[in-house]
Amino acid sequence: METGVGGGSTDALRRRPATGRPPKLDDAQVEQVRTALEQGAQARGFEADLWTLERFGLVVERVTGVRLSKASAWRLLTGRLGWSLQRPERRAMERDESEIARWIAHEWPRIKKGR
Repeated sequence: METGVGGGSTDALRRRPATGRPPKLDDAQVEQVRTALEQGAQARGFEADLWTLERFGLVVERVTGVRLSKASAWRLLTGRLGWSLQRPERRAMERDESEIARWIAHEWPRIKKGR
């Protein structure tokens, strides 16, 4: 037995198996869910190509047959799948980027000078 700093054993530092309840989805099921997510929400029958936690939960249930609580779905999405919360930008569909650039280059300096 080796001893480390403080006289403790290095055996104490070895990884132990996780305790607690096992995950509801095995690795193969998680990969099925990952594939479904990567296909997009519209490919899964939703009107907009936007994932919500509720939609994600429905897809998990459809793909694996396992129903998850919102908390479990969130842990799966952010933990095992590595996704993060992102909010879509709200922009007008009529937005004209070239007109905005022209305004910033020509009109804004004029207004700023007070002419």
